[in-house]
Amino acid sequence: MLKKITDSTNEAMEKAVAHTEHEFSTINTGKAQPSMVEGVLVEAYGSMMPLKNCATVSTPDARSIVITPFDKGLLKAIEKAILGANIGLTPSVQGTIVRCPVPELTGERRNELVKVANRYAEEGRVRVRAVRRDSLELVKKINKDKAASEDDCKRTEKDIQTLTDKWIAVIDAAFKAKEADLKKV
Repeated sequence: MLKKITDSTNEAMEKAVAHTEHEFSTINTGKAQPSMVEGVLVEAYGSMMPLKNCATVSTPDARSIVITPFDKGLLKAIEKAILGANIGLTPSVQGTIVRCPVPELTGERRNELVKVANRYAEEGRVRVRAVRRDSLELVKKINKDKAASEDDCKRTEKDIQTLTDKWIAVIDAAFKAKEADLKKV
């Protein structure tokens, strides 16, 4: 039972780290990337859906993103959604596509983006710690119910802390890499 807790803890922490790394990929580093707009929610057919579900996103060059909606009636909704997402892009409808030029990053904007990346990293750390807290509560409950020996419970608690340290270090490394990428001119 304790092994299951450790395994599920590792899996949940891994998912939290993967989510944080995905959040990092949405931050503009001055190069056009489809991930910058794929998660933008567009009002389509009476509900909100991610842009990638209602259009194809491509980057014909390093300075622009081209969005081709599956339904041409969504052009204005896509343009409005990107403007409303406040991601630093100014979309323009050109015939049957929406083009988003990616502006050159200023030093001030780079510093703002480092702060955003830091916020994402902290949210990831908080998620990992929340998983640790929930897992430790399960272990304490098992110990209290005498379903496992006290030594096994202590060992499992140490394992959970080791996993926490490992995944937080992964988040920190990913943040450092993103920070270096953002500060590189």
